Order: sequence, then C-alpha cells, then structure tokens
Amino acid sequence: MPRQRRKIGLSKIYHIIARGNERKDIFLDDEDKNKFIQIIINKKRKNEYILYAYCLMNNHLHLLLKEEEDNVSRAMRRINTAYAYYFNKKYNRVGHVFQNRFRSEPVEDDGYLISLIRYIHNNPVKAKTVNQPHQYKWSSCSLYLKEQKSIIDKEEILNLFSPDRLKAIRLFVEFSRQQNNDTFMDYQEVLREVKEITSVEKAKEYVSRYLKEKGLQIESLKAKANKEYRDKLIIELTEKTNLSYREIANILGFSRWLAIKGVKKK
Repeated sequence: MPRQRRKIGLSKIYHIIARGNERKDIFLDDEDKNKFIQIIINKKRKNEYILYAYCLMNNHLHLLLKEEEDNVSRAMRRINTAYAYYFNKKYNRVGHVFQNRFRSEPVEDDGYLISLIRYIHNNPVKAKTVNQPHQYKWSSCSLYLKEQKSIIDKEEILNLFSPDRLKAIRLFVEFSRQQNNDTFMDYQEVLREVKEITSVEKAKEYVSRYLKEKGLQIESLKAKANKEYRDKLIIELTEKTNLSYREIANILGFSRWLAIKGVKKK
C-alpha cells in the first residue's frame, strides 16, 4: 500500500502505534521495556512532547503525546532510532526493528481523548495478561493513581474528570473499567493487516510460485511481452499483502513507479 500523508491535528495531540518488523517482538525482556521508557523520559526532558499515556506490549507499543518544541515525526524518529540502536547492539543483529514507519492519528476531542487513554491502558487486559489495567507494569495506568509526579502529564487528564484530585482518580478508575465503544486506529489497523501474505519473505515465496507456474524468470517481467503477467502479479501483491509499492518494487527488481503503473491498470 502507498504511504498516506500523515494527518495534522490542530490540538497537536497524537495517538502513536509502532509495531515490530514482520510482527516480531520488540521487547524481549524487562530490561528492553525499561530501556524504552528511559528513552522516552530523556526525550521528554528536552521538551519535545507532553506524554499522556503509554503501553508497551511485546510486539508493539502505544504512545499518546502532544507536540511541544518538535513535531511528532521527528520526536518518534529519535525515539525509535535510539531504541533500535540499543536493541540491535544488545542482540547482535542488524536491520529494521520497527515495521515501516509508526502510525498516528490526531486527537481533537476531550471525550475521545479519555476513551483513547482507556483503550491504551486496557491492551494488556484484552491480551489476558492482567485482569485490571492498573496491574500492568508497563503502562501508565498505575501512574494516574499515585500522588507523586511521574513522566505522565496527568493533571490535564484528571481535571477532565474533576478538579478534586481524589474524586478525579476515583472517577478515572471507574471509567477505565468500562467497556470502550469507540473505534480506534488499532481496530482499523487489525482489519487492514488481516491479509494472506504477512511478510516480505512470504511475498517472495508467492512471487517464486507465480513465476514457476507461468514459466518465467523474474528478470523477464520487465519485457514488454510479459507486461500482462507483470501487472497481474503486482495487483495480486497489493491485494494479498500490506507491502508498500517500494517494497513490492524491490522484490520484483524494478522501479516503484512501474509498480504503481501496474496497479493503475487494474
């Protein structure tokens, strides 16, 4: 799928989702999660953003933040780059840690904002890791229940429930336990990702089978005589995978524009 232009929010508040490359785990132990939290603390100290909520699952993460001195794209690039450097060095590996670029959605409504925080905090409950959101060690939920300051900018959120701190916390806990009826970006992403081919490796295997059935070599796809086979293969890859045009073009060995033209012929 082609990249879509990132939506700009007037509130400068964004829900961020970053997933492991090929859906692999990006946090293999508690040290990894601690390292990521330390990275977001360090970036936050530089006034790059205000942080309202976070949740670190094994193969993906959620952040809810507000831009300050830097925009969300640059802030996330610094966060992900710092963590990827640590992860690759620790596990003696190379290559991408995160799946493409992160996804984001602007948040413009207070009601949606608190529902989104509830949804983020309930990820571990949905995954049956814990029974209650505040029990999960690697989310910001429990930080909302404590008096001391933390990396979470919770005052603005708690004031949406009540100006009285104790009452606000009680209402926040009650609200967090309720069922969400809103549709979030993560739901849309799950629907989008349910495809037959789920990785670059599997896409390459599909291409090999296709070429074998047609009696072709991958180099021969560039020939004008094989344009019909080439366009059909490109279309099938866009329908059966979530790969970008660039990724499809890299697999087939030609330009991204040729991949785009193939789809436009559909």
